[in-house]
Amino acid sequence: MEKIPIMINGLPGNVARTMAVAGLADDRFIVIPFSLTGTNIDESFAMVDKEEFLLVKPDIRDEKIKEILSQYPFFIAVDYTHPSAVNENAKFYTQNNIPFVMGTTGGNREELEQTVRQASSPAVIAPNMAKQIVGLQAMMAYAAQTFPDLFKGYTLEVKESHQQGKADTSGTAKAMVGYFNELGADFGEEQIQQIRDPQVQEKQWGIPREHLSGHGWHTYTLTAEDGSSLFEIKHNINGRDIYVSGTFDAVLFLSKKILLKENKKNNLFTMIDVLNQD
Repeated sequence: MEKIPIMINGLPGNVARTMAVAGLADDRFIVIPFSLTGTNIDESFAMVDKEEFLLVKPDIRDEKIKEILSQYPFFIAVDYTHPSAVNENAKFYTQNNIPFVMGTTGGNREELEQTVRQASSPAVIAPNMAKQIVGLQAMMAYAAQTFPDLFKGYTLEVKESHQQGKADTSGTAKAMVGYFNELGADFGEEQIQQIRDPQVQEKQWGIPREHLSGHGWHTYTLTAEDGSSLFEIKHNINGRDIYVSGTFDAVLFLSKKILLKENKKNNLFTMIDVLNQD
């Protein structure tokens, strides 16, 4: 199989770095030595496993992309930048006909989807790239469609804990709230409890100290009105490695769509589409 060039955006951020390390070690991919980054980053270069990446800031990216595309006429972008950059990055990719995997959460998701639908290049966007969590979401979606109002009258509590630097509420938690609402729970996204305090995370939640800087622990609790029944769903992820496999599967999925020219009628895909591929 011919190697697929990928551009991992978000360096020197931790998730982007994890992706870059994995990509450099994966013989299915060529990791191109450029990475979109934010205006708040002082560095001009990032080193990953002795490989030097030029950091491309917003003020130079329109000009720099011409040079990048002249060297790499085709590549798939992998976006793990910042929630504030989601929509502008998506516009940048589509304007330059760059297929992309949006692993960054946050931003205006309706606008993001509309941007992709109007584009000529495809994208995979999802609030979570971990395949097992995506599978759980698919099960929740099935339950919501098949058993609406199953938990009507129950009280829902949602708690999510992520590293202190995570700027937004978990996109996965928001998606799960949508399924629980269809199942009858009366709950708003603003009621999601965000835990970002390392002391609370370690002492009260029991999150291992070595993973305080990178984790995603979620608990969804449903309680009957009379207190006689309680249902709880948890998914606790330590580190970031679980997201690598799903992200790279999404890259392979897009590459196949482009190769077979299957993206003419639909450019917008989710991780559930990736899991359902042949």
